[in-house]
Amino acid sequence: MNEYKKSIALGTFDGFHLGHQKVIELSKKSGYMPYVLLFSVHPLKCIKGEAPPEILTDGLRKSLLGEMNVGALEIDFSEIMHLSPESFVRDILVGRFSAGAVSCGENYTFGDNGSGNVEVLRRLCRKYGIELYVAPMVEFDGIEISSTRIREAIRSGDMQTAAKMLGRPFSYDFTVVAGDRRGHLLGFPTINQFFPDGFVQPKHGVYASYVEIGGKAYPAVTNFGRRPTIGTPSVRSETCILGFSGDLYGTDTEVRLLEFLRAEKKFDGLSSLSAQIKADSESAVKIFENTIAKNA
Repeated sequence: MNEYKKSIALGTFDGFHLGHQKVIELSKKSGYMPYVLLFSVHPLKCIKGEAPPEILTDGLRKSLLGEMNVGALEIDFSEIMHLSPESFVRDILVGRFSAGAVSCGENYTFGDNGSGNVEVLRRLCRKYGIELYVAPMVEFDGIEISSTRIREAIRSGDMQTAAKMLGRPFSYDFTVVAGDRRGHLLGFPTINQFFPDGFVQPKHGVYASYVEIGGKAYPAVTNFGRRPTIGTPSVRSETCILGFSGDLYGTDTEVRLLEFLRAEKKFDGLSSLSAQIKADSESAVKIFENTIAKNA
């Protein structure tokens, strides 16, 4: 393997969905060390002043890169957004990052106002001695997979569709914080996590989910919303991990959402809420056994 030149995957890797994964896998074909070029700020934040909601945390992005055995290069998009296509290839890819190969999707654009496309990149790669690998479009239900479609699925609670486009369940790993221990009193202790501003929010309601702890997967029930029976003003993720009783406070615990079970509902009292949580737990275990445990 050439230790000096890099093979760089190009694109906006904001979701690491199946289309992104195809581009990243192509970066391994050349024999050069594979890397992904990441932007410290979403390009649309620089272009339009507002970025779409994130669908992947920094921690999970690093984990996914590790699983794919590729490195990360980072650049501020504002530094390159007004460069000509040739300046980007010559000065950034070759001059700064020592690219010997690049990979991208067939609809990739780059340079000032998106003035460069795959054909422009192909010509510039020939000029500067760079290998080019172009990934074909990846579709789901006959339409190109995109982060926009994934956000729409998450917001509507359609976690199965989101998972089919991501190649994995939608998940998040925000820090576990102390709650009011109401779940403990009900016999269903929970972990509480808050979503930061700028991160996509699932449809409010109850989900079958699962959590991996110490290499073991546990079925779980997650409520995302305001808990109308108890009455909390802030939106939160509250997850009951079935069969687990350890302390996760202060940890960045990954919760994976599998399927929407029901909308949030205000119950007459805590006893009826407890009975519903029990029923939700039974449903979540069945879904877990038919998906995650079955494929383990």
